[in-house]
Amino acid sequence: MTQTLTAPCSYQEDIKKSRFAAYAAPVATVEEAMRFFAERADPEATHNCWAYRIGQEYRFNDDGEPGGTAGRPILQAIEGQDMDRVAVLVVRWFGGVKLGAGGLVRAYGGCAANCLRLGERTEIVDLATVACACGYAELPLLKSRLAQAGAAILREEFSGEGVALRFTVPRAAVGGLETTVANITRGRSAWELEP
Repeated sequence: MTQTLTAPCSYQEDIKKSRFAAYAAPVATVEEAMRFFAERADPEATHNCWAYRIGQEYRFNDDGEPGGTAGRPILQAIEGQDMDRVAVLVVRWFGGVKLGAGGLVRAYGGCAANCLRLGERTEIVDLATVACACGYAELPLLKSRLAQAGAAILREEFSGEGVALRFTVPRAAVGGLETTVANITRGRSAWELEP
């Protein structure tokens, strides 16, 4: 199951006189990832290399290191640990000893992987958004069943006919919950799964 970080984390390591510092954080958008990199990057460092993955979107940057020796290994560390919605920055202060292409790949990928291993994680649950309606008498039982299914109510609208609800629920629970709602309301509920 795909995971993300619950909070930012960091890791430091010295490799052949160069200091590497890795910073990782959960991100929901590309803008958040870029803001994280801008806040953590050190202008005094030799290189600020990074990568992020947010769903199908991903990007990496070698920041002056030979092509494919920094950003891609960071991205591979993210993917190798089956993580998503994560941004990782690895900062390098050059210590005078060249690492070679293989050494750079191991250093950047290894620091990123170690940083991610230290972070606290949570599973990413695929959520569906549903709109449904019910009568006032059915609302307490319906809310109880929604809570049991792990739903989070986004909006309640009250009218003369009853209540219209909009909520998110784990996609795996949608089918069973639709049947439960139909049973509670004796088939009179409106049910719409939003795309």
